[in-house]
Amino acid sequence: MKTKNDTIPQITIGVDLGDKKHHYCVVDQGGNILKRGKLLNTREAFTHLAAEYSGARVAMEVGTHSPWISEHLLKEGCEVYVANARKLRAIYQNERKCDDYDAEMLARLARVDTSLLKPVTHISQDAMTDRLVLGAREQLVEARKGLIQSVRGSVKSLGYRIDSCSAAVFGKKARGLLGANEAAMRGLEPMLTAIEAMSESIRELDAEVERLGREEYEVTKIFRQIAGVGPVSSLGFALAIEDPGRIGKTRDVGAYLGIVPRRDQSGDTDKALGISKTGNAYVRKLLVQCAQYILGAHGPDCDLRRFGLKLAERGGKAAKKKAIVAVARKLAVLLLSLWKSGEDYDPDHVTTRREKAVKAPEAKLEERLAA
Repeated sequence: MKTKNDTIPQITIGVDLGDKKHHYCVVDQGGNILKRGKLLNTREAFTHLAAEYSGARVAMEVGTHSPWISEHLLKEGCEVYVANARKLRAIYQNERKCDDYDAEMLARLARVDTSLLKPVTHISQDAMTDRLVLGAREQLVEARKGLIQSVRGSVKSLGYRIDSCSAAVFGKKARGLLGANEAAMRGLEPMLTAIEAMSESIRELDAEVERLGREEYEVTKIFRQIAGVGPVSSLGFALAIEDPGRIGKTRDVGAYLGIVPRRDQSGDTDKALGISKTGNAYVRKLLVQCAQYILGAHGPDCDLRRFGLKLAERGGKAAKKKAIVAVARKLAVLLLSLWKSGEDYDPDHVTTRREKAVKAPEAKLEERLAA
């Protein structure tokens, strides 16, 4: 989470995070174990640990509690690294795996070379708090979808079929269709009421998403210039990145969000694999939904659409799926580029740039002839 030079520190602490208690191991500069113990899952316990080993290097695996614990220890003056659990085979594939040994392994890896931890950077606690709005909305949308499907399936067995409609009017449609069947309505009314209550809560959360984008994350206004990128997608991307400076090259945002192909190359073998699916799954899902709109019937003509359609022309379902993923990846790169530059969105940016590149030599030649 925090990068310093990799000289061996005086004190290194490995913390294996649990839910109620955490195991820790303290090693000195020579790799000798000074102390093992357990910590309660409280800020006070970590404050005491940080005070006992002032300025220590602390390593922990990414997990539910790592965001607030790492931020708290940073404020207490520690050098903190949050390890990518996917990369630590030395821990999760160890035959002697236990909490004490995991903490020791984290301490020893951090003591020697922090790059072995493949450290990740969490977004701030403020951003995580704002992200709760998107999380709550997503859960309600999925729950409402499940209830609607359940109602549709239930009425089919009674010989009814509810026409396709938006969730906002689903209850009204269902009541109009089943109104005469009092027995069916007694069983379904609680579900219809729940669907309507969820719809109201989702509308309230949508208003909060709009407010956050308007007042707290103004960059979303630039993102929303792209057709298909709405308030939820733009805010989700802004919260997932938070600081555009944390990603050096804009192309790397695809790997950051897990929208790049996995690699398994050995000798002459180089397998074609699917995307890595690392990083924020929710934002990846939003980007794919945006890509589907861009390539869909209502997507306006732009560089992104032309790029995707060209890939889809290769034929077959696989080509269409690959085109959607490729557009999602390119969209992520475009969003980050706009964020870093602060420029307005140009739907024909690539085409314009190519035309300028072609005209540049001609313009120079005309200048020389005029001289």
